Amino acid sequence: MPRLRPILAAATVAALATVLASPAVSAAPPPAAGDRQQAFAAAAQHYGVPETVLLGVSYLESRWDDHAGSPSSSGGYGPMNLTDARYVVDHAPAASGSGSSSASNSGSGSGSGDFGDDPRGDANRPAGPAAAPVSGAGLDAPALRTLPTAASLTGIGADRLRTDPTANIAGAAALLASYQHALDAPATGTAGDWYGAVGRYSSATTTAGAKEFADQVFDLIRTGMSRQTVDGQQVTLAAAPGVSPATGQLAALHLSAPAAGTTQPDCPSTLDCDFIPAAYQQTGTSKEAYGNYDLANRPSTSKIQYIVIHDQEGYYNGTVSWFQNPAAQATSNYVMRSSDGHITQMVPTKDVAWHAGNWYVNTHSIGIEHEGFAAAGATWYTEAMYRQSAKLVRYLAQRFNIPLDRQHIIGHGNVPGLSTNKIRGMHWDPGPFWDWNHYLDLLHATPRQDRHGGLLTIAPNFATQQLPVSGCDTSGSGTPCAAQGSNFVYLRTSPSADAPLVTDVGLHAGPATTDIADWGARAEAGQQFVAAGRSGDWSAIWYLGQKAWFLNPRSTPTAYSSAGFEITPRHGLASIPVYGKAYPEAAAYNGSPVPVQPDDALAYTIAAGQRYTLGEWRVSTDYYYAPTIDSSYPGDHTVVTGHTRYVEIQYNHRIAFVRASDVQVLPAISF
Repeated sequence: MPRLRPILAAATVAALATVLASPAVSAAPPPAAGDRQQAFAAAAQHYGVPETVLLGVSYLESRWDDHAGSPSSSGGYGPMNLTDARYVVDHAPAASGSGSSSASNSGSGSGSGDFGDDPRGDANRPAGPAAAPVSGAGLDAPALRTLPTAASLTGIGADRLRTDPTANIAGAAALLASYQHALDAPATGTAGDWYGAVGRYSSATTTAGAKEFADQVFDLIRTGMSRQTVDGQQVTLAAAPGVSPATGQLAALHLSAPAAGTTQPDCPSTLDCDFIPAAYQQTGTSKEAYGNYDLANRPSTSKIQYIVIHDQEGYYNGTVSWFQNPAAQATSNYVMRSSDGHITQMVPTKDVAWHAGNWYVNTHSIGIEHEGFAAAGATWYTEAMYRQSAKLVRYLAQRFNIPLDRQHIIGHGNVPGLSTNKIRGMHWDPGPFWDWNHYLDLLHATPRQDRHGGLLTIAPNFATQQLPVSGCDTSGSGTPCAAQGSNFVYLRTSPSADAPLVTDVGLHAGPATTDIADWGARAEAGQQFVAAGRSGDWSAIWYLGQKAWFLNPRSTPTAYSSAGFEITPRHGLASIPVYGKAYPEAAAYNGSPVPVQPDDALAYTIAAGQRYTLGEWRVSTDYYYAPTIDSSYPGDHTVVTGHTRYVEIQYNHRIAFVRASDVQVLPAISF
């Protein structure tokens, strides 16, 4: 998306489903602030909504967090995600800095530099013209104005609905009651009688979407849930395993169904998915000028071994429109909507989307864009989207035999630069505020603890760890961001809070900073590193060719021991190079019209005695040559396969590759 720090902009706001007109319900005075569990109970009683329904809807929208008044990516506020997109746009700050998503021609590192010469990450085909921003509308669509509707229903002021979680919950209860009335459904205390109102609350545009949202809410009601919110509120949804929802109520919503004859998306049948094709057409007179992806026949042409998690740095409708513009020069395989987790596939999985800024990774991965922004305080990701995304990833991982771990399910920010001059421009989404611990739990992919293992799995408590991050808005890189849960630990040169952060020579000459775009000294949740030492409450890992220390108190640990394998330079080698791709050796191109691709190393090395986590030992050594739209060049749309074998490792915040002949692989044993 455009190279901007997060804002809400009228040009990219999504128009969501139109909400049916609702009659007024009994007004209530502004509720008093207090315990969040009590707020749910009081609102449910006053408006006649089952408390379990209110709790279940809120969990799907926000996991009961209030987000301190920050708007969601659908322009929503509070634990109930009441929407007021018009207000958000009218009060948005000016943008600054750099964006983070695949849909941009420019990268966002901690410093200058980008991969704007070719967002595919392949210099064989120059990029075409950048697309103009896509215009959009719908700020006043009823689905984006549920907060003003709630204000009208309750008599509670809009400002208080935005900032007071107790008032926000009351407003949502009034909305649900009005939806139930509009459906002419019984306003009973039986949760199952509210299935249609719950489906309508999702703002889904299709019956499948409303059904998926309502089904998730009622699954939660059956199983129960308990969680401490980011601001310390303990909330519990007691299990009601016998609830039986009135699923037939959805017909009264009169939502749309997929049009007959449309392309079927590659999704699980239970998910709300559609297919809208990204642009694949010429943007100029030459055959090299085209967008926004490459035709292939994966996994026959290239093994699919990664799934890359992005945030859009924008809104669902705007991103879909952007990818339909061939001049955008970027796309992803899937785009996800925040409000209800709706999925739109835009590039078939067999084809190569331009999403990661590294051609090797692009040819071997599937990209998934999530509606939202990476920077602190600007937005948050809904539970509905987390859950739908996890279901999609589990499906794709099973289909393409991709391991469910952080070496294969990676963020855009974990993709390495193709070469040294690309490192500074690589992106950093979904950023420090994507809840990887929770996402891995949904994937059933949380690494197991093993006290005898020599790996450390990073696992800070996302809700309670709020590390200092700066530079989220126009105030500058040194301005603190709004405090919120974070998914990483800072890495220092020695076991002391006063020690400098470690230095990443690929980024800058000096120590890393706390700037949100500076990933030089961060280890993310779920990532695994080889343990390198312990000193009091501090643990060391091998990272960037050095020992890097992070705070890991035994009383409140931020990492735990895991089993696995490590690599270390072979005996007799003083150091070995590190690569950002696994391209074939020059001899592999002999007799082929495909030009030899440089297999140059990055600005990093691994010294004798250092150890790094083995991620993938079956790395494909190949290069997919696809410079034109219609295979007009000799050798076009072919794969060159090499004999030099590489293995993937966790080197720093990003994955990397080393030659198998340079390393020995050993079990990681605790020291």
